[in-house]
Amino acid sequence: MEKHYKKVLTIAGSDSGGGAGIQADIKTISACGCYAMSAITAITVQNTIGVSGVYPVPLEAISGQISAVLDDIGADAIKIGMLHSSETIKIVTKTLDTYAVKNIVLDPVMVATSGDKLLQDEAIETLKSQLIPVARVITPNIPEAEILLGKKIQTRKEMSQMARELSLNKKVSVLLKAGHLTADELVDIFYNAEEDQIFALKSKRIFTKNTHGTGCTLSSAIASFLALGLPLNDAVKKAKEYIDRAIVSGAGYALGKGHGPVHHFFKYWK
Repeated sequence: MEKHYKKVLTIAGSDSGGGAGIQADIKTISACGCYAMSAITAITVQNTIGVSGVYPVPLEAISGQISAVLDDIGADAIKIGMLHSSETIKIVTKTLDTYAVKNIVLDPVMVATSGDKLLQDEAIETLKSQLIPVARVITPNIPEAEILLGKKIQTRKEMSQMARELSLNKKVSVLLKAGHLTADELVDIFYNAEEDQIFALKSKRIFTKNTHGTGCTLSSAIASFLALGLPLNDAVKKAKEYIDRAIVSGAGYALGKGHGPVHHFFKYWK
């Protein structure tokens, strides 16, 4: 009797430091019990201190990677991260349009943890008009949500309304992450557009510099749990639990001179 993996394709940039991007995605997908595949959109020259170079992969190579994986192996979910330019967003959207993959999780990566910019200004409108509408879930942090909405989010009370606004009139579910607010208790807001419900996901703030790749990790975990067949609410809640434990478990480690990674494999080794 043949067994089958649950499969997740990540479409994102490569992080030479290993803490974010494709590398974090593959670690997360594997740790969450799925088979990881990848389509690399850009090669970044990066470490825990920052990003010193971004080298886009040719568009035909991006499209080719996606098609090669989906034509042969298929995917139960797709996570999309760093896309860098309008042209990249358009080719990814066009390529995915020929495949019926329901579980698309989009992390609208715009700025790295170090503060380095990862998305060109002209690409923002393309992201909003072409790619966000085909996602099942998007996972912006507050600075990303502010860019997408063109307005500031300063309090927890504003987050629920902003999450609804980002949903494109109930077409896309939104996990709005609260890490950039200053309260000791973090309250992420999840708007399930499929059920028109708002959920508050609470956690204690962990004071650590090891937060590199948290957004990549969370969105990959959501994609993994959707691939495993969990209902949307359960997938988001379980992914939130996973990233919280990964941050706590990685807080005591020293790696590099800047923002270190979370501990993706806390279940398996210390």
